[in-house]
Amino acid sequence: MQQVDNATWRDPRTGDMVNVTYFGLVPDLPAPLEDLTTLRRRLAERSAENGCLIEAFVVWLDAQPALLRMEKLPLPNQPQGLVFAASVIVPKADSSAVLQILCPESGTTGVREAVLATEIGFDNMYPPHPYAPEVRGRLPFTMADDIRWDAKFPDHPLSRARRWIAHTVPTARLAPEFAALPPFAG
Repeated sequence: MQQVDNATWRDPRTGDMVNVTYFGLVPDLPAPLEDLTTLRRRLAERSAENGCLIEAFVVWLDAQPALLRMEKLPLPNQPQGLVFAASVIVPKADSSAVLQILCPESGTTGVREAVLATEIGFDNMYPPHPYAPEVRGRLPFTMADDIRWDAKFPDHPLSRARRWIAHTVPTARLAPEFAALPPFAG
């Protein structure tokens, strides 16, 4: 990764972008972290407007509860292709810190989906969304987004995003002043 500015890094080979952002506003999470079922449902509904929520989990970043959110969105200003966004949001009562990686598709897109549609059958590719079965968003929830396929497609942007998150979350550290702030209540 090459540093772009004091909060952004870019991989020149893949175009992946990492940024760290502090928001001095009450987090806009639609439910408390302790209510994961409601949080997932509302995030899936919200994400459906522009893309698709792939998964959401509560994780711990430097002993602080955080939301790990994986989404896919259309590539901006492109006729096709997706960008996969993995965000770790550490919410506090009146602020939040966000660690995010954006991994864009490049070259031939849709290979992971096409290969898996052949392997598991097109009819099995598009199950209902696990967090909000009735939601039909701009982008579909697809079996190709399942983590079990990452090893088969290690260079796919979704696989890269998950790999980066798996490496970064256990090693990331928060400023002690931020960690000591009052917790997010929802």
